[in-house]
Amino acid sequence: MLGYKFTKYIDQKKKQTPFERLFDIFMEMLVYTSGDVDEALDWLREVDQEHNLTNDDYTLDDFIEDLKKKGFIENDGNGQGGPRKMTGKTEQVIRQRSLDQVFGKLKRSSSGGNHKTNFTGHGDEPSSDRRPFNFGDRMEQISFTDSIRNAQINHGMDNFHLTENDLEIVENEHKSQASTVLMIDISHSMILYGEDRITPAKKVAMALAELIKRKYPKDSLDIVVFGNDAWEIKIKDLPYLKVGPYHTNTVAGLELAMDLLRRRKNANKQIFMITDGKPTCLIENGEYYKNSFGLDPKVINKTLNLAVQCRKLRIPITTFMIAQDPYLQKFVEDFTVANQGKAFYTGLNGLGDFIFEDYESNRRRNVR
Repeated sequence: MLGYKFTKYIDQKKKQTPFERLFDIFMEMLVYTSGDVDEALDWLREVDQEHNLTNDDYTLDDFIEDLKKKGFIENDGNGQGGPRKMTGKTEQVIRQRSLDQVFGKLKRSSSGGNHKTNFTGHGDEPSSDRRPFNFGDRMEQISFTDSIRNAQINHGMDNFHLTENDLEIVENEHKSQASTVLMIDISHSMILYGEDRITPAKKVAMALAELIKRKYPKDSLDIVVFGNDAWEIKIKDLPYLKVGPYHTNTVAGLELAMDLLRRRKNANKQIFMITDGKPTCLIENGEYYKNSFGLDPKVINKTLNLAVQCRKLRIPITTFMIAQDPYLQKFVEDFTVANQGKAFYTGLNGLGDFIFEDYESNRRRNVR
């Protein structure tokens, strides 16, 4: 009977160079420090002193010098003494690492990023299907190779003659495209109670952005953050995102998200909202109305009205609630019913999987 043969275990991390080992830790720290390079290096120095990450052959100063040479950090301004900052290369690496961490375990789609519907016609991708020519078909749909072959079969080789009945049309497949707005709550509660909720939210946002950029380049992703107000940020700004001393103006976030989607021409539109609390703020006549106690009917009703408007515009809202309070979940239930969308009550660890699966599902919708 054959058994199992065990060999010596080799730690793959030991094959890493000193720079690669430190680089992995440094990249992770940059997310937690919201892109503050100097603070991340200070953290790395403290960890090095406690765990002896470096030695005389390769010091932390050597690592910093390599970061500069490889184009990962640079000094802000013209002078060499200014604060260090990340480069665009580092921002891209952080997004890629987030994609690997959040979605790395999920298998690649066998369709290679093409999202087919069950309909054929004036799509943008040719298929292997052929059919006879019909009045109204476009010239570019004609398969001339197949049509000429048909003419030779039907009329002989001696006198070439091509008729309408010889023409063959290449069927095109519709590809669904999606326009998505990702709303991220940056109110103060996202770092309260000893739990860092904003960093996982940032990682998921960066992973989703990198996924769309690489796999679904025709899709659009807009990112909205909301506190006392709401504003749009660029994908490159995500690593620098911080929580502020804000209330939760969900109304402003939804209004901005709807405005952004209104400009998009895609049929499939959706909103993802990551939050840990209830709406507590809105703007009336240019002034803030704030109430953090309980569920304020004025704020809640305005929020639910926007959920209904999104439903009428066929914009589903998927809410990812990362808090477990029953009365907060009750609000999310009412919000979801008003929009006829979805809600996930999830911990921070499973957030990425939920968003990925729901994004894949929603973008296959065929809105008419």
